[in-house]
Amino acid sequence: MMNKYAIIMAAGKGTRMKSKRDEMSKVSFPILGRPMVKYVLEALRPLGFNEIVTIVGFGGKMTEEIVTPTSKVVWQKEQKGTGHAVMMTSALLKDKKGETIICCGDTPLLTCETLSSLLKEHEENNNDLTILTSIMDNPKGYGRIVKENGKVIKIVEQKDCSEEEALIKEVNAGVYVFDNEELFKDLERLTPNNAAGEYYLTDVIGMFVNDGKRVCSFSITDVDETMGVNDRYHLSIAAKKIQQRINKNLMLSGVTIEDPDSTYISPDSSVGVDCTIRPNTHILKGSKIGEGNIIGPSTYLENAIIENDNEIIFSNIKDSTIGNRVKIGPYSNIRNNSKIEDGAVIGNFNELKNTTLGPSSKCCHLSYLGDAEIKGNVNIGASVITANFDGKEKHKTLIEENTFVGCSSTLVAPLTLGKDSFVAAGSVITKDVPSSSLSIARERQINKENYFKK
Repeated sequence: MMNKYAIIMAAGKGTRMKSKRDEMSKVSFPILGRPMVKYVLEALRPLGFNEIVTIVGFGGKMTEEIVTPTSKVVWQKEQKGTGHAVMMTSALLKDKKGETIICCGDTPLLTCETLSSLLKEHEENNNDLTILTSIMDNPKGYGRIVKENGKVIKIVEQKDCSEEEALIKEVNAGVYVFDNEELFKDLERLTPNNAAGEYYLTDVIGMFVNDGKRVCSFSITDVDETMGVNDRYHLSIAAKKIQQRINKNLMLSGVTIEDPDSTYISPDSSVGVDCTIRPNTHILKGSKIGEGNIIGPSTYLENAIIENDNEIIFSNIKDSTIGNRVKIGPYSNIRNNSKIEDGAVIGNFNELKNTTLGPSSKCCHLSYLGDAEIKGNVNIGASVITANFDGKEKHKTLIEENTFVGCSSTLVAPLTLGKDSFVAAGSVITKDVPSSSLSIARERQINKENYFKK
C-alpha cells in the first residue's frame, strides 16, 4: 500500500476576520464550538495517513494546541506564499515516498468522503498530480481548469481568461494530491515571481505540466465543500451548512427536529432515536442525548448527559447528568456536576449546582439547591434555599429519604436532615434534624386584634 501524507496550510493571519486578539489564528475561529481547522483534521484523520503536518504562522500557538497530537506542526514565520509554506515541511516529508494531499485549514466543509475519492482517483490513474475541482454554474472569479485529452494543461485565472476559457465551468478548488518526491524536487526549483517575493504552489503545478507529468482533475458538484472561510460572514455560512448536515443526518436516523433552522447541535454531540428536538434548542460540547427525549423549546445543553424518556423545556443544563423519566422546566438552571436521578421533577425557576436529586424527588418552584445530596422521594417546597457558602468555604447539605421541606425554608449548611423528617414552612434550619422528626424554626405568629381600628 502506498504511503500517504497530508499537509494542512494554516499559517494565514485572517485579516478580514477583524479580530483584535493577536493570539487567535483564523483557523482557530469556532464553528458550532469546534475550531475551523479541526473540521479539516477530522476529515483527514480516518484516511490512514502516515503523517499529517499542519503549517502554522499567525496565532500559531493556538493552532498548535488545537491540532496536536493528531498532527505534527511546522512554523512559517515569514509569510512568503503557499509554495513557501509547503517548503517548511521539507524536514519532515522531503525524502518520503508516496503521495501527499495538500489542503487549507479554512475549508471546514470538506468531507472525508470527497478526500477519499480524490485519493482513489489519484492512485487508480497513476497520476503525478490530481487537482480537486468544482463545477460551477457561475465560475466568475475562479481559476479555470484548461484540459487537453483529459489532462490538465494549465490553470488560468479570471483576469487572464480568453473568451473561450471564460466559458469553462470547472474551477480550481485548492486541494491537491502530489507525488511526494516530485513535489519536493520542484519546490527546490521554485522561485518568487512577483515584487512581494512570494512563492506560489500553483507555479509547481505549471512545472508538472511543462515536464510532461500526468496532471488530472477530480471534479465535485457540491461547490460548498471547497468554500474558504475568509471573514465572519463566511463563518456564519459555513456554520449553517455544517448544521444542516448534522441535522439532516439526525433526522434520517430517527430524530424529529421540529425547526432545523433554529436547532444547533455540535458535531461532537449525539442524539438517540425517537427524540423530539423543539425550536431554539442548543445541544453543544459533547452532550449525549439518549432515546425518547423531548428537548426544548428554548433549551441549552452543554456537556450534558441526558438518558431516556425525559422532558426538558426552557431550561439550561451544563456539565450535569439527567437520568430517566425526568421532567425539567420551564426556566431551570442545572450546572456544575449535578445529577438528577430517575423520575425526579424540577419545575420552574430552580437552580441546582453540584447537587444530586434522588429518584422520584421533587423541586417544583423557585428554589436554589447548591452542594446538596438529596436522596429519594424528597419533596422540596417552593423557595427553599441551601445556604452553602459562609463567605470562605462551601458546605454540604444532606437530605435523607422521604423528607419534606416546607416552603420558604433556609437550610444553613453543613446540615443533615434525617430520613422521614419534616421541616415546617418558613424555617431557618441551622442544626441537624433527626430522622422522623418535625423541625420548626420560626417566630410564633401574634395577632393583635383591632390594631388598625380607628
